[in-house]
Order: sequence, then structure tokens, then C-alpha cells
Amino acid sequence: MEEVRSSSAWVATHSSHVVVDSTGIEKVVENIKDSIPKVEWDYEGIHYFDNGPLTVQYLFVLDALNFCFWPGKTLYKDLNYDHLASGLKAALQNDKSAFDADRLQKYNGSQLRELLKWPRPLPLEDERVRLLHEVGLELERNFGGKASNLVELSGKSAVKLVSLVTRHFPGFRDHSVYKGHQVFLYKRAQIFAADIWGAFKGQGYGEFNDIGAITMFADYVVPAVLQQLGVLKYSSSLASTIETNGEIGSGTEEEVELRACSVYAVEKMRELIGIKSGKQVLSVELDLWLWSVGVQSALQHHRTLSIYY
Repeated sequence: MEEVRSSSAWVATHSSHVVVDSTGIEKVVENIKDSIPKVEWDYEGIHYFDNGPLTVQYLFVLDALNFCFWPGKTLYKDLNYDHLASGLKAALQNDKSAFDADRLQKYNGSQLRELLKWPRPLPLEDERVRLLHEVGLELERNFGGKASNLVELSGKSAVKLVSLVTRHFPGFRDHSVYKGHQVFLYKRAQIFAADIWGAFKGQGYGEFNDIGAITMFADYVVPAVLQQLGVLKYSSSLASTIETNGEIGSGTEEEVELRACSVYAVEKMRELIGIKSGKQVLSVELDLWLWSVGVQSALQHHRTLSIYY
């Protein structure tokens, strides 16, 4: 995770389109330092939870597919994270073997839509199917078909879990090259560790002795919230592209800056909260709060076709 922090900081200090505003950070921290917003992970609502290994399998499948919800085309306008999470939950409740490793390797697009009870083609549907196959194959080949074995191998380390996931599952290797420097973000690998921690309330499979090492999860929503709060400031050209729903290419300077500067800004917020209040807050907790604000506000966000978020 130090690679995520250090490479994101490098982007923030060399960015051309996004600026992290220290005054904006101070204002936000001043407002929340005495009452840091707490958002609980929802493990009984839209998510499947049985306090056992099947929950871990569910979360790994969910996070393998947890990307690209922006409404870039009319066909996709209604898809969101809740549909994915609750659709997978219902599928598992209906058939406890739905996410067995051998079955994950066989789904096609129409079968995945049927699994989710989704009536139209999914955005990046072929990629979602490919990643399901990848997860099923690698789980079967190296982890006895079970994501819970992957978690147990981490030895209660969220950092090691992220390392294992990115080492064995190429679809989780979320990094880019920015101005000649490699930038690591690892959004879906990190959110898998955080989901396990949140679902199991830091106990059992969710017991990690280094959950504080996890950064925020660089996606579409949080940058929009940070920009609204005055923490991020955009160049006029980037702001115009977002306002007009223009697509921002994956791996472009603008896209990497939006995500990396968000990581850097949340780290600065976390550090300043500690200094001003004496309270330690996790980047995971700040991310949950910012994300929930963004979802409730339905803010306009950047649009990038990507399998990473």
C-alpha cells in the first residue's frame, strides 16, 4: 500500500489538470474532526452474509465484477452497484453452488444477465464474463476453489491479501503509467479486503491487524464529492469534459490524476484529523463516508470505460 500512497503523492505533485487544495482539506477537517461521520458496512441489506466462507466467495465475485456503472449509453442508464450486489445475493440465496469455482468458469453473457436478473446487456459485459472465468480458474488451481482459503493465507494482513489478489488475479492489477512513472491504485483488490473487514466486523475472516494500511478506493464517486467540497480543483478543460458527459480515456493524464489525487487528498485528510482531534480515523472509514455522500447527492462524475472501477 506504500506504493499506492507514494505513487499517488507523486501524481498530486506533478498534476496538470487536478489540484489538491490544502485550504479545502482544512475546512472539511474542521467541520468533521469532532464528530467523524461513521458509515456502517451494509451486511444485511443488499449484500449476502452468512458469517461463513460462502460470504467470502460472494464478496470476491462481487468485487471481481464491481466496475463500470456510469450511464454512458441509454441501455446502461439504470445499472448501479446496488443492482449488482443484490442480484448476486439473490442468485446465491437461490442456488448455494452458483459461485463454485467450476461454475464461474462457464458463465456466458446471457447467463450472467440471468443470474443478476438484468434485462439488458451489461456495460463491458464480455470483460465481466472474462473476469468471472479468471476468478474461477485461479481459485480452482491454487486455492481449492475457495476465496476463503485466499483470505486465510493472508495471515490476518490486509496488505498481504491485496498482494495475493493482485499476484494471482491479473484483472485486479489496477495500475497505470503517468508521465513516465508507474502509479498503483488497486481499487478492487483493496475494496475486497475492506469488504471482508466490514462484513465480518473485524472478526473471523475480517480480522486484519493492518486495516489502517488500506487507502481509499479510487472510483468515480469520491472525486466528485471531493471536488464539491473544495478539496479537489479541476482545470477548465477537465471540468468542461465532466459537465458535458464527455468520456475520459482510461490511463490518460486526466483520469489518473482524478484517481491518484483523490487517494492523496484522503490521506491528507486522515493525517490532519489525527493532528487536530487526536483521533485516529481509517482511510476506509473516510471513503465510506465520502462515497455515501456522493451516492445520496447523485453528483455528476467523470466517465471512463474501465474494468478497474
